[in-house]
Amino acid sequence: MAIGRREVLLSGAAAGLAAAATGFSASSSWADPRFSADPFALGVASGDPWPDSVVLWTRLAPQPLALDGLGGMPQRKITVDWEVAADERFRRVVRRGRTVAVPELAHSVHVEVDGLAPDRHYYYRFRAGRDVSPVGRTRTAPAPGAHLRSLDFGFVSCQAWFEGFYTAYRHLSEEDIAVVFHLGDYIYENRIDANGGVRGTPVPAEIGAEPFDLTQYRLRHALHHYDPDLIAAHQAHPFALVWDDHEIEDNWVGDLSKADGEPDNDPAVFRRRKAAAFQAYYEHLPLRWPNQPRGPEATLYRRLGYGRLVDFHLLDTRQYRADQACGDKTGDCADRLLPGRQVLGPQQEQWLYDGLRRSRALWQIVPQQIPVTQVDTVPGDGRAFVMDFWDGYKPARDRLFTALAEVGNPVVLTGDMHRHLAADLKLDFDDPGSRTIGVEFVGTSISTKMDGEDLDQGGQDLLDANPHIKFTSYQRGYVRCTVDEQVCRADFRVLPYVTRPGAPVSTRASFVTENGNPGLQPA
Repeated sequence: MAIGRREVLLSGAAAGLAAAATGFSASSSWADPRFSADPFALGVASGDPWPDSVVLWTRLAPQPLALDGLGGMPQRKITVDWEVAADERFRRVVRRGRTVAVPELAHSVHVEVDGLAPDRHYYYRFRAGRDVSPVGRTRTAPAPGAHLRSLDFGFVSCQAWFEGFYTAYRHLSEEDIAVVFHLGDYIYENRIDANGGVRGTPVPAEIGAEPFDLTQYRLRHALHHYDPDLIAAHQAHPFALVWDDHEIEDNWVGDLSKADGEPDNDPAVFRRRKAAAFQAYYEHLPLRWPNQPRGPEATLYRRLGYGRLVDFHLLDTRQYRADQACGDKTGDCADRLLPGRQVLGPQQEQWLYDGLRRSRALWQIVPQQIPVTQVDTVPGDGRAFVMDFWDGYKPARDRLFTALAEVGNPVVLTGDMHRHLAADLKLDFDDPGSRTIGVEFVGTSISTKMDGEDLDQGGQDLLDANPHIKFTSYQRGYVRCTVDEQVCRADFRVLPYVTRPGAPVSTRASFVTENGNPGLQPA
């Protein structure tokens, strides 16, 4: 019965999204909506800045955690007005319009506003009935070919709600940056206990259960999103987001579930679970029209340009890859060396290489999910690799490094590890004298793994076993970056604790890589 119910819900989710994507809704209109509470409880957000355009997001949900997953909304479509202004008081409105929030998309709104000026701050808001949203701030990208003196941005990942408070997001909201890259694990699918983990907030069993259907994934997104610090960060900065694994299930690849004993071990059932997870992801985040899922498939790899200074090539390392080698066990085996093993898939891989070759930007920055540097976890004799990392797909990494070596100033941004890490990228990690072709900055988690510590034993092992790894810290936080014509700099921001709110933030370490001189140097 459980499997049958999930199959119906998941297939219905895909059909509902397809209908809503065409602007069709079978529901009747709610002409004069009166909400039980603030319909903008989940805040507002913007994303994917282009020189003349951004996407604006909100979701009408006066009761975000209502157990039916509808956010306290009726099954009726609602007109939503939006405005964009050059000033916070909306005296100089530059764009305005009207859209419809439909129940098929959980009354989420995605407005792609064009006709904006490049490299400008704008302010935006929504209105539904008599209610007006908080004011969000966004910023467009510079014009193509523009000469920038510098660019400041941040990147984040891994925010298990039940393992810590989102204080890092409050500090991030106060940073002076142009854009934030979220590199995956926006939600976690793990079962949550009745006390909400370290939060101490009661969580109903319907919300705490591992999600499989659309209602459950909507509730899990609402739980993670319904946080004042996260809302503040989205309200302050545009985000560019890609998923990793926990948006569906730990270590999934393609159509393969990795959970033993679950009904979705059947690939056909897992595809329906993916369709539900993908739809809920889209409903809760500022993504553009081309990023809408089509059932269990979606295209999230894309490119953002910042004048002549930087091209960002966002990758999806989860959806197109081969199964993990060695039974997904940490260790070493011949399977990880097989030449046909893919991480990006042929189409995305060619898209990346073509974009790198065509780019005229000074810096080529690649935001993605899993470590590309070699990560031997065992110092001394013997080697042990995490097969979910690029280590488990060595021929694919060799192709990537060959492509990166042919372009100017490659920098890879990574999440997933729940630790800060800075590493040189070598053409051959087994040869200490091998050429350094770029650098990798790995950002720690926002909250996952709770407080952590500065240098844990695992971190010391990484430093001892990998001479190309120059720094690591196991505290929580985020990374703030500055890039100009001379250097790309990463400031590794850390918090002393996240298991209670209110932690201060500080910079644990800073590293730079110089224009034309690949390799890390302490700032």
